[in-house]
Amino acid sequence: MRRIDLHCYPGTDEWVRSQGPYAEALARYWKKPWVGRAEDDVVADIRTAGMEAVLVAFDIESSTGAPACGNTSVAAMRDRHPDVFLGAWGAVDPLSGVAAVAEAERAAREDGVLGFHFHPIMGHFRVDDPQWRPLFARIAELGLPVMVDVGTTGMGAGLPGGLGSRISDAHPLAIDNLAADLPDLTIIAAHPGYPWIDEMTAVALHKGNVFWELSGWAPKHFPPGLRTDIRARLQDKIMFGTDHPSIPFDRLLNEWSDLGYSEDVMNKVFHANAERVLGFDRVAAA
Repeated sequence: MRRIDLHCYPGTDEWVRSQGPYAEALARYWKKPWVGRAEDDVVADIRTAGMEAVLVAFDIESSTGAPACGNTSVAAMRDRHPDVFLGAWGAVDPLSGVAAVAEAERAAREDGVLGFHFHPIMGHFRVDDPQWRPLFARIAELGLPVMVDVGTTGMGAGLPGGLGSRISDAHPLAIDNLAADLPDLTIIAAHPGYPWIDEMTAVALHKGNVFWELSGWAPKHFPPGLRTDIRARLQDKIMFGTDHPSIPFDRLLNEWSDLGYSEDVMNKVFHANAERVLGFDRVAAA
């Protein structure tokens, strides 16, 4: 079965540096060293797992001062390994104002990014804030999708005040508002959205332009209601992602298998929904 990982961070030194002061908290959260790895080692692990991946850029420079793991970087990594990477999500920092719009246009034109990923908690913004509307409207005009994190995060977890970050910035209702205001914008909600999984379910069901990838959580911890909805009313909405390097690939794949879904549902989750919504070629990886 083809497996498309929609949420794969580069895992390199450059990517770790882009997280600035939050990297230390992530090491504690995931209970393992949070250090960069060689690009070739990351690629080999993805290839061994039998997956194709979409890289994710990361830019929270305005809120931390840390240099971004930017659009040109992930695009270059994508191009160096075309058999493993189907594409790359770009990243733009809304707090940079008009520069964010210009960078979105440049990255679309020159780097060929798939769309743009947003991390509201660490970036210190909500995607439904009217001041960022020109950015999202321009992305919609470019015909590109966005991927937006929902729910809490390990970044800042346990630190005093979360270093100023607010988990409410990643509430699913922010996606609901954005989807209502920009119906031509395809939105992929990233992660289960804890503690608002029911709210995220409602948004995904109500908004035709909203989809949902469930990276960053071990599937065995999905609550019963979500497990039921994946095989039933959400089966055409759910997509697969790993949030690499958070959880080992083999653990994720084994736990998805243990959920006991039919082959038809697993095909939709692992590749068919992403192919339909994001336009990936319907050709299985060799």
